[in-house]
Amino acid sequence: MASMGEGLAIVPTAPEAIRNRDSHYPYRFDSYFYYLTGFKEPESVLVLLGGAQPKTILFCRDKDMEREIWDGFRYGADAAKEQFGFDEAYSINQLDAVVLKLLANQPKLYFSLGENAIWDGRVTGWLNSLRNQARTGVSVPDDVRDIRKLVDEMRLYKSPFEQEIMRQSANIAASAHNRAIHFAKPNMMEYEVEAEFLHEFYRKGAQAPAYTSIVAGGANACTLHYNANNCVLKAGDLLLIDAGCELDGYASDITRTFPVNGKFIGAQKDVYELVLASQLAAIAKVNTSNHWNAPHEAALDVLIQGFIDLKLCKGSKESVLENGDYRQFYMHRTGHWLGLDVHDAGEYKYAKAKNQQDNWRALQPGMTLTVEPGCYIRPADNVPEAFWNIGIRIEDDVLVTQHGCEVLTSNAVKSIADIEALMQY
Repeated sequence: MASMGEGLAIVPTAPEAIRNRDSHYPYRFDSYFYYLTGFKEPESVLVLLGGAQPKTILFCRDKDMEREIWDGFRYGADAAKEQFGFDEAYSINQLDAVVLKLLANQPKLYFSLGENAIWDGRVTGWLNSLRNQARTGVSVPDDVRDIRKLVDEMRLYKSPFEQEIMRQSANIAASAHNRAIHFAKPNMMEYEVEAEFLHEFYRKGAQAPAYTSIVAGGANACTLHYNANNCVLKAGDLLLIDAGCELDGYASDITRTFPVNGKFIGAQKDVYELVLASQLAAIAKVNTSNHWNAPHEAALDVLIQGFIDLKLCKGSKESVLENGDYRQFYMHRTGHWLGLDVHDAGEYKYAKAKNQQDNWRALQPGMTLTVEPGCYIRPADNVPEAFWNIGIRIEDDVLVTQHGCEVLTSNAVKSIADIEALMQY
């Protein structure tokens, strides 16, 4: 509200969604709304009044004992106001009447325009209603701004409270990956392994997977967003698992790759060691002396040299980088912000800078990101057959600290020796 100045912000939570007929998807609140409120119930709206007398106002469902018999506990406005610290709270049924009064004569409106067509229409209706009152002296905001711009900047820096939740989320996910590595054997189905880490998520208190899990054996690992998870695991193949959990709204995001039969062999071992070396080089660049793109640049430098050494790319390191030949085997970035969303809020570049290199955002304490280089080798005429269908990604969650970084997911094994030892245990 201090950043807003004079004006009004309207932040609705996510609507409930029908899965089919009268069955709902599991409810998940809007990240922006939850960040500002801590309130998890659907049919809720936060209104923030900036200026000389700032005020926080919640609109939520009524206390309804009959509905609670069917659907579970509801706070109601009075209890929500007291327990969550709002200045005022009202029934969601009063939203139109109260917002029209608050919105009148405000110089600015903060709202996530374009996020939801239904809410766009509702807010437009309020503005038009106020315009119809112009002859009575009522004015409408002539400055509409995206509330997400302000909140993104806040969400980018995790508080100590948030950091601790993310550590817990990371530890749960790391435990689940270790369990899956220990469990996996040839002739299992991918979904059997998926069931193991889902069980560990819920057993340790996570409320949900943070995203659709990837359990990709053999050639499936060369499809970046593979999620069918319905194939047989074959001896001699690698298994790539990209899976994380959500704890109290905060995501973890880990990828591990390991041999189904418990032993890295031949080209698998060579490529795995290359990807691991690139990841360690990238993590070493996660500190306040560097910008956002430095880990990617470090990973790419190691990978390109490795591709040349393995005869997957030809020419000098500089030429392979310039002509983009490496993209046949590594076609994505090395990370993303992490937090309430898996691909979390926050800009990666500054809006204005002297040159393109200066555009990248400086890393600062409290920022949390993933570091996830990979290598995906599909069959091709220019690729030795020994490398065909090898897909490897190694991903960790990393917190920028005052003196370097903290790898939140370090409990998930990733060295060849540790993986093979866990699989033989």
